[in-house]
Amino acid sequence: MTKLVQVAVAILMQPNGEYLLASRPNGKGWAGWWEFPGGKIEAGETPEHALIREAQEELGITPTQIQPWIKRRYDYPATHDAEAKTVLLHFFFVHAWQGELQAREGQKFAWQHSRQLNVSPVLPANAPIMQALSLPPVYAISNMQEMSEHAFLQALKQQLDKGLQLLQIREPQLAGSALAKFSEEVLQLCASYNCRCLLNGSPELALQLGYQGVHLNSQRLMALIEKPDHLLVGASCHDLAQLQKAQELQFDFALLSPVMPTKSHPKVTGLGWVKFGELLNGLEIPVYALGGMRLEHLSQAQSCGARGIAMQRATWQHA
Repeated sequence: MTKLVQVAVAILMQPNGEYLLASRPNGKGWAGWWEFPGGKIEAGETPEHALIREAQEELGITPTQIQPWIKRRYDYPATHDAEAKTVLLHFFFVHAWQGELQAREGQKFAWQHSRQLNVSPVLPANAPIMQALSLPPVYAISNMQEMSEHAFLQALKQQLDKGLQLLQIREPQLAGSALAKFSEEVLQLCASYNCRCLLNGSPELALQLGYQGVHLNSQRLMALIEKPDHLLVGASCHDLAQLQKAQELQFDFALLSPVMPTKSHPKVTGLGWVKFGELLNGLEIPVYALGGMRLEHLSQAQSCGARGIAMQRATWQHA
């Protein structure tokens, strides 16, 4: 029977969004491969305590601001220098620490940008986390329907200036040439900021109009049998079955809503943070919290295991 090893893993984050990778030292299994630093959780230890101890032993630092994120299970096959094992990885964001980084095990360090990896090979269990980190903490949803087109484009420009990197165009009132014209303006504006845009609609239309991605509603999600090609793919989910379907199809991310009541659905009871966290427990794809979200909810969402928050009205109100 393959043994289960529980591991605490640190994602050390710089304010500019870069994260730290370390090479596996000589003498250990998978030597030379790159990973997020961390180590085995000993008997009687909490994951948080293991994280701090490992950071002190391996890196010479003491984390002072940590945030639990997702858990990921991975089955490692046997190799010439390591036995087969199953690991349960407990990932933590580390936003602040005391001390200077030290390679106490002779490992190499590399600060990586979330959308540009320049070291390899990377441990297989870590690769999906890097994909998740390439997604920004805030996912904006357009609301031109309640604004004028001019006001929306002006607000979009302001948000892009502030660092917006991921945008969903959700304008059901637009179709045909009107949608094409609006999309052209949005895509041209976003391209100069390296902001990725997804169309809430069909994959075929998203490709036709030049979007980098597509966002599917729950009905489209549940009708699919395979992930659309050549696109960043997200989906709106409202229960565990839909989240599991998005994971089964290896979607890039999902939204889970509503966390709290919204103006769009004032009579719908929100999931609340406890239920939201329970639904995310064990999932291995990035999830955004949606429904009544504001920037001050980001930390709460991430502590429940979310990649971040998705916002519609609140994004443009403060532009």
